Amino acid sequence: MTVFITGGAGFIGSHTILTLLEQGYDVAVADNFCNSSPESLTRVKRLSGKDFPVYNMDVRDSGKLNDLFDKHDFGCVIHFAGFKSVGESISAPLKYYANNLGSTIALCEVMKNHNVKNIIFSSSATVYNANNKMPLNENSLTGGCTNPYGWTKYMSEQIIRDAAANNNISAVLLRYFNPIGAHSSGEIGEDPIDIPSNLMPCIVQTAMGRKEILNVLGNDYDTPDGTCIRDYIHVTDLAEGHATAIRYLETHTGAEVFNLGTGKGVSVLELISAFEQTNGVIVPKRIVEPRSGDLAICYANIEKAKNILGWTAKKTIAEACADTWLWNIKNRK
Repeated sequence: MTVFITGGAGFIGSHTILTLLEQGYDVAVADNFCNSSPESLTRVKRLSGKDFPVYNMDVRDSGKLNDLFDKHDFGCVIHFAGFKSVGESISAPLKYYANNLGSTIALCEVMKNHNVKNIIFSSSATVYNANNKMPLNENSLTGGCTNPYGWTKYMSEQIIRDAAANNNISAVLLRYFNPIGAHSSGEIGEDPIDIPSNLMPCIVQTAMGRKEILNVLGNDYDTPDGTCIRDYIHVTDLAEGHATAIRYLETHTGAEVFNLGTGKGVSVLELISAFEQTNGVIVPKRIVEPRSGDLAICYANIEKAKNILGWTAKKTIAEACADTWLWNIKNRK
C-alpha cells in the first residue's frame, strides 16, 4: 500500500514515515516546508535505506493535489499538514483558519474525486472542553477551545466526519496529547523554526545555555507539587499509533476517534527533574505568573486505543529525555 502523507517533514510526520517504511509501506510526501526542513526527509531516507517521492507544495492547491493523485494509487492518507503554534494562532487567527481548514477541505475533495477511501487525521487534545473530569476519554466534552489552533483541529474533525458520512470515506481521528522525544539514533527530532513555547524544547534550550533560565508558569495549581500536569508521549510511540490506525482502516468503515497518550500525568517540575537526572545537566528555573487558561491537570484515558487498536505507549519519560538530549547534542546549532 502507498500512503500519502501531508506535512511529512515535520516532527511527528517524519517519525511516522520512518515507522511506516520499516513496516513495509510505500509513502509519498507533500510539504511546503514553511515550518520544517527537507533535511528531515533526507535523514529518513538514510535511516530506512528507502527512497520515496517528496512534493514541495501547498496542500490547499487543489490543482496540484489532483495531479498528484492522478500519478499515484493511494490506499490511505495521513493528514499532518497545518500550522501548530497556539500563541501564533491567537495573534493571527485568520491565517490559521485559512491554512488548516483549507488544507483539510481540499484534501477531502480530492480524495472524493479519486475514490480514495481512508484518511487518518492528526488531531489534538486541545479539542476537549475545559469542563471535563480527568482522565479524558473519547466521549468527554469537546468544543469551547481556548485558541484558534484548537478550533481548527475541532473543525477539521467535523469536516472529516461529514465527508466520511457523505462520501463513503473511512476516517481515524487521532487526538495527541503532548509529544516529546526523538528517534533513538539522534538523526531526526523536534526542530522548532520559531521560538519554542512547548515545555520540552524550552527545557533543552535552557540546558544548552541558549536560554538563561526556564520560566515555570505557576506553582500554586491543585496538584502535588503545584505545577501543571500533562500526558507526555514519546514521538515514536505516536508514530506506531498511526501504523495501527492504517491496519484498523483495512477492516473498518466510518469515522472513529482515539486518544494517543500514556494515560499518566507528569508535572512540569517532574519533567524538568527527569531531564536533569537522565542527562546529568542542570536546568536553571524560576517560578513566574501562571498563564491564563492553563488547566491544572490534563491526561488521557487510553483504554479505547488499547482495546480496539491494540496500541499502548511503551517508551518511558527517561527514554524521551535521553533521546531528546541526544538529538539536540548531535545537531547543535
